[in-house]
Amino acid sequence: MGRLILISFFILLFSPLLHTQTFEEDTVHIQSKGHDLGGVIMFPEGKKKKLPIVLIIQGSGPTDKDGNSIALAGKNNSLKLLAEVLAQNGIASLRFDKRGVGLSKEAAIPEAELSFDDFVNDANAWLEFLIEDRRFNSIGIAGHSQGSLIGMRLSRHEKVEAFASIAGPSLSIDETILAQIKSNPFNPPNITKEAEDIFNKLRNGESVSTIPPYLMAVFRPSIQPFMRSWMKYDPLLEIEKLDIPILVVAGSTDLQVTVEDAQRLQIANAKAELKVIEGMNHVLKNSSALTNENTASYSNPNLPLNEEFEKSINTFFSKYLK
Repeated sequence: MGRLILISFFILLFSPLLHTQTFEEDTVHIQSKGHDLGGVIMFPEGKKKKLPIVLIIQGSGPTDKDGNSIALAGKNNSLKLLAEVLAQNGIASLRFDKRGVGLSKEAAIPEAELSFDDFVNDANAWLEFLIEDRRFNSIGIAGHSQGSLIGMRLSRHEKVEAFASIAGPSLSIDETILAQIKSNPFNPPNITKEAEDIFNKLRNGESVSTIPPYLMAVFRPSIQPFMRSWMKYDPLLEIEKLDIPILVVAGSTDLQVTVEDAQRLQIANAKAELKVIEGMNHVLKNSSALTNENTASYSNPNLPLNEEFEKSINTFFSKYLK
């Protein structure tokens, strides 16, 4: 989350960090309500049948299958690294490009016509694709940031056997943004009041034409319909509906989503296991809480994932996906 069927085959050789292990990837395309979406399935080396698989859902904004935002310079490849970690442990994964990005570029629609439910429907189309694919004998979902809420919605499906919320907010998007504004000591109180007033109007179905320049990135007129559609979902109510094993993961140096978010999610569902990882930030890498160092990791694909996170996610899905 920001702060304020044709199959092709190829083999990728990954870095020495992964012990030069070779993984296989299939590029896959599906249709979601008339839109062509693309993604990749990563398989453990030499095995493409009778496998568990995890559907990886990325965070907000124009984010690709690897966890990189095209709105930011550089790459962090956090979700690609997550897929590699799962493959090393014998678990396949599917990660996909969002509408308008990469393999799903042709599925772009104007921002003003976009709804949060479009992303839910797209992810659900990928889930249905996996359910119909007989190569996979069990399905889990891992949702990162905004993808956590989408993953909660999908995880109510009877075919989903385990769900991991990774750096997922516990509050609705309006409450989350207001909390971020308030947490910034450099923001004067009037900014919070102005944002609250705009959210109240959006909640009542109104559009707001006059936006202060410093709030334009969040409330520009073209994004307001999307924001309104997103605001109606409460992560605490969504996670409460799940009756499957749940892992809630938080990083202590995440500058975007707090440990308190993870704690609230865990309390909301008795089946949820909480894992707070010291020194892990929002892109699942080691960092201090210093802003410059932390944000630098968002554009460094050479930084590995936090080792404790890798162990936790593998232990969880290995236990519940057979």
